[in-house]
Amino acid sequence: MQQFTPWWSRVLSYLIDWILVGIPTSIADLIDPGNAALQIALGLVSFALWVYNRCYLAGKGQSWGKMALGTHLHSEATGRPIGTFKAFLRDLCHILDALPCYLGFLWPIWDDRRQTFADKIMSTVVTPVETPLPEPVQPQWPTTA
Repeated sequence: MQQFTPWWSRVLSYLIDWILVGIPTSIADLIDPGNAALQIALGLVSFALWVYNRCYLAGKGQSWGKMALGTHLHSEATGRPIGTFKAFLRDLCHILDALPCYLGFLWPIWDDRRQTFADKIMSTVVTPVETPLPEPVQPQWPTTA
């Protein structure tokens, strides 16, 4: 039976991701809140960190927060990482988690597969790293006789 990551671990990894990505803009606010050039420059650094962490690394299975907590994100069907583009789409789908009074973010508390609405839409699950992943499905090519 496959284990799924508990809700508190998912929340903590999400917070770690956003705190680390927000450091450059926080530094800009501390150094000189009125300096638009600094705000824009470090805002771009934060955006680049978000793309690297939430899209690229998460697409490979682990963002910084997931690495810290020993969990990984993968496709429900294949058990493999979902890739950069699907990780980006999954982050966009988190908007739907927030719409009904943040109910989608709370959904993993009582869901059997511990999925948010975004996970259900993108067919992804988050599991502990020690959970064995299934072997990828090999295509079965028809043979000609």
